Amino acid sequence: MKLLVKNIGTLVGIDESGRLRVCGSDMANIATLEGAWLLAEEGRICDYGTMGNLPSEEGCEVLDAEGGWLFPSFCDSHTHIVYAGSREQEFLDKINGLSYEEIAKRGGGILNSADRLHDTSEEELYRQAMERIDEIIAMGTGLVEIKSGYGLTLEDELKILRVIKRIRENSPIAVRATFLGAHAVGRAYKGRQSDYVDHVCRDMIPAVAKEGLADFVDVFCDKGFFTVEETAKIMKVGAEYGLRAKIHANELAVSGGVEVGVEHNALSVDHLESMGDEQIEALRGTNTMPTMLPGCAFFLGITYPPARKMINAGLAVALASDFNPGTAPSGNMRFVVSLASIKMKMTPAEALNAATLNSAAAMGESKDYGSITRGKVANFYITKPLPSLAYLPYAHQTPVIKNIVLKGKLYE
Repeated sequence: MKLLVKNIGTLVGIDESGRLRVCGSDMANIATLEGAWLLAEEGRICDYGTMGNLPSEEGCEVLDAEGGWLFPSFCDSHTHIVYAGSREQEFLDKINGLSYEEIAKRGGGILNSADRLHDTSEEELYRQAMERIDEIIAMGTGLVEIKSGYGLTLEDELKILRVIKRIRENSPIAVRATFLGAHAVGRAYKGRQSDYVDHVCRDMIPAVAKEGLADFVDVFCDKGFFTVEETAKIMKVGAEYGLRAKIHANELAVSGGVEVGVEHNALSVDHLESMGDEQIEALRGTNTMPTMLPGCAFFLGITYPPARKMINAGLAVALASDFNPGTAPSGNMRFVVSLASIKMKMTPAEALNAATLNSAAAMGESKDYGSITRGKVANFYITKPLPSLAYLPYAHQTPVIKNIVLKGKLYE
């Protein structure tokens, strides 16, 4: 069945250049078409144009946009959606003055989530995760990367990854999976971090690869977590099993995570709240995507990544939500775009490019997602009529999305 969307007020995010990312000053430009239509067939965008040359509606399901704007779906390249319950007690601890590191040292944080997940069945994890998936779809996300990392034992890491596999199989959203066994040191290995790293490399990665449960491998390379040397070891083993790296880097300190990620051809380095000129220079001319998670900086009250310096240096940058129970309990990519504009001084066009094409690139998926391009997967959302592009991040809590289309089908 074909889907014909007509009477589009403005079609946003058109890109027929064939590029897989948008860099530097080019990020300030986003192509649009007013008074438009779009045709999807077999799950992909096959054509679009102005209403003056509207194709025949025969044989089509017709969706009237009624002057609303059509945007490519958000691509969220960094989430931890599979977790058990919530951590609002730690939210109160933060209000009362404890830092993220202090909470972690008291047995909270990642280890708290690992304890809860261990006691939660796979079926219940799947149920909770699907509620969050439905939530992010309703807010405009059409491609998402989901990490493990709240297991920290072989059995529980596999449990999370099997839940992610079920989501991929049963939800209309496109899903990519990341193995993050090196999110923290499991309780059974307390005081034996090097032994835990050996366990990740010797036991976890081969088991994950044997079941084909992950696309990527990740490491939390930061102050108080895993060292540059440990990160390199895990990335090297992951590569031997066909898992490309995506690194947590420089959230809490300048950790060396950016440099080791670049050295080992990481697809992305994520967080980047602590960035200097040396780290920006290390990323120049590489295929590693710097990915910023302003929802985390917002929730923790820490410094935002230096987006302007990176863009002015000619880098491509991506945005993602970091949806997780401890430091960013929201998958609202529209709010992420708003934070990028409000707190990091990215223009709306830059922020939207970062949250669509570049975030798709941070998953290795920009050939098929992230823009309105003939031949790409037909993932998009339609809003009410808007006064301007800037209105979307400006009125960040005003409900404007009317329709969502995933793989060329209206999502209801």
